[in-house]
Amino acid sequence: MKLTVLGATGGVGSEVVKQALAAGHHVTAVVRDPSRLDVRGELLEVVVAELSEHGALTEAVSGRDVVISALGTRDRNPTTVVTDGAQAALAAMRSAGNRRLLLVSASGAFVDGDTFFTRNFVKPILGRILRHAFTDMIAAERIVRASDLDWTIVRPPRLLNGPHTGAIAARTDGNVRGSYSINRADVADYLLRAASDDSLIHQTVSIARK
Repeated sequence: MKLTVLGATGGVGSEVVKQALAAGHHVTAVVRDPSRLDVRGELLEVVVAELSEHGALTEAVSGRDVVISALGTRDRNPTTVVTDGAQAALAAMRSAGNRRLLLVSASGAFVDGDTFFTRNFVKPILGRILRHAFTDMIAAERIVRASDLDWTIVRPPRLLNGPHTGAIAARTDGNVRGSYSINRADVADYLLRAASDDSLIHQTVSIARK
């Protein structure tokens, strides 16, 4: 595949870049600060651009098979980074004629499929702690879901820095029960597999450690 990664210097994004290159895919990494990208490869193209630079983003996604938005925030302050990324990706993809988009969200912002205890006790506390990030992700999902592109939304739970295990549980009808974390490397693995899975088009998938 030829893919473009937004948020390529983040935890999930950098794993997507590494695994995609290892699998022989051509990767365009869109970054603001190239010094933070510690990945190298003959199939890697680095594009330095802000989300507001429509022309640069359009060029970065033109001719690509899939765009993966792995943007996120590192703090608990008010943010629109995921929403801004979704809007920028959609605009660039429409200009370039692309269709396949994957958006990384978070299962913590939603209660579908959760147990009674998780839904009524855990999630309210989590929602207060991460309310700004969750508000951003909910808004981004709405924008992507309302688009006419071939989107897939992927919702992982708490992200960890462990190794790639391949032990991934996934549900399209609600959050994965009994599992509340996943390694970033496994999220990247799932994203790359989902990118070429047409059965996941227009699906929202919750994933977690199996």
